[in-house]
Amino acid sequence: MKNSLKSTTFLAILACWLWSTAFVGVKIGLEYQSPFQFAGIRFFISGVLIFIIFGKPNKFLAELKTNWKFISFLGLIQIFTQYALFYSGINLVPSALAAMIVGSSPLFIALVAHFSFHNDKMTPLKTGSILIGVAGIAIITLGRTKVEIKNELEFLGIGLLLINNIVSGYSNVLIVKKSTNISPAVLSSTSLMLGGLLLFLISIPIEGINLGPFPATYYYTLAWLSFLSAAAFTIWNTILKRPGIKVSLLNVWKFLIPVSGAGLSWIILTDEKPDFISMVGMAFIATSLVALNYANRKQKIKSSTSP
Repeated sequence: MKNSLKSTTFLAILACWLWSTAFVGVKIGLEYQSPFQFAGIRFFISGVLIFIIFGKPNKFLAELKTNWKFISFLGLIQIFTQYALFYSGINLVPSALAAMIVGSSPLFIALVAHFSFHNDKMTPLKTGSILIGVAGIAIITLGRTKVEIKNELEFLGIGLLLINNIVSGYSNVLIVKKSTNISPAVLSSTSLMLGGLLLFLISIPIEGINLGPFPATYYYTLAWLSFLSAAAFTIWNTILKRPGIKVSLLNVWKFLIPVSGAGLSWIILTDEKPDFISMVGMAFIATSLVALNYANRKQKIKSSTSP
């Protein structure tokens, strides 16, 4: 039990660290290409990478043929819908407010899990740990940038980002409930390819076509983003398919994403420096994760001693 918990924790932290590196990469990539188009190319390449590494085309295609309806639906929800909402929302609201809303996603995912599973309810300890994490995100965001809503379109952006958080929770629930007979690699590869293709196609009438040529920096960034998406989504989908996994507890680890992303920005970007407010916010998030681990261990012990 302890080894399984440690393994799940390690993989969750690894996936979140990989996702956190995307903040800097996306910022660089969007200097050269529009959001939907860049995301579409990135995710499609990620899916192809997983297919190549999987290395068993006959097995891959057999699983795809058997489960194509569910896999197609997941690609539509997890990649296309979620990231279409994300990029549409962040274009309408101040970046600080967008970061705070997206950073609070574990709370919304926990609420979705509460209404989707009988054994993943919002206990006081779990609720408290999540709210402490949300407070940490708010402290970091509000401390670094003043948030002001200036027009009605920003309320639309807030709504899109909140729906994005709910869709993220729904996609996690789908994987736990419906993907029993599908390997994580097939699930991740096909959903990324389909979602990426749809994002690219929708970008053409909205953003036009811009396929370069680009400087080497663009291609290095695209290569890393494609790899990290392939690795992170496969790892996350693998964890979600483990027996007894709790969607709400697992997703609290996503509080690490903005923390690690901020740290990498301080290291890589010359105009980003650490500050006292950010450190206070990170302390709140660390407290949240300690409480999460306590809640997780308490629940595991309770389950193992139940008759």
